[in-house]
Amino acid sequence: MKLSVVIPCFNEIGTIGQVIEAVKASPVKNCEIVIVDDCSTDGTRELLQSKLECQVDQVIYHHKNKGKGAALRTGFAAVTGDIVIVQDADLEYDPQEYPLMIEPIVKRKADVVFGSRFQGSRPHRVVYYWHMVGNKFLTTLSNMLTNINLTDMETCYKAFKREVIQSIKIKESRFGFEPEITAKVAKMGCRIYEVGISYYGRTYKEGKKIGWKDGFRAIYCILKYNLFG
Repeated sequence: MKLSVVIPCFNEIGTIGQVIEAVKASPVKNCEIVIVDDCSTDGTRELLQSKLECQVDQVIYHHKNKGKGAALRTGFAAVTGDIVIVQDADLEYDPQEYPLMIEPIVKRKADVVFGSRFQGSRPHRVVYYWHMVGNKFLTTLSNMLTNINLTDMETCYKAFKREVIQSIKIKESRFGFEPEITAKVAKMGCRIYEVGISYYGRTYKEGKKIGWKDGFRAIYCILKYNLFG
């Protein structure tokens, strides 16, 4: 099976090169890499154009900053692999764990796989307590409405059969993508699996971007896409 890796990227000049190297060094060798630069302003775009484009299959450039969800929407439309996985450009998630993520799909047991930062015994950097509380609250609220028992709805690491993700019309342009896609795959009756992954979280000083406003948007999205979407 061919794996497509979609990397949404905004102002990641310090890590984008390392992420490309890490993805290319993953155990999955039949791997298509699609980067979507969401109008970076820190030199990331110029670095991609001058040095890194030739190392990946495709780089798509947004001419206006639209948000992570919009970047994923663009990337998902461009991929050609059998399985599609999301890889953030910030090194919080380890491409060495791709086999864990795609195994349930490869074995034809799953249509979608969530990588949980709160399951299993893999390394997990200790960062923000209130982020963890907020994450668990959002996951619980989402579970109540989807009637599935995830432990980490907000995880970046999600893998999909390509026909599943390309059949979904993604409306959210920012971090509301996570609760939206969770609600939609649950409504579709997809076979959803969860596997424990490691997590090398960043601080805000190191470049973390999600904030408290995104938490309120997530609540709105959970209600919207489960009750009215």
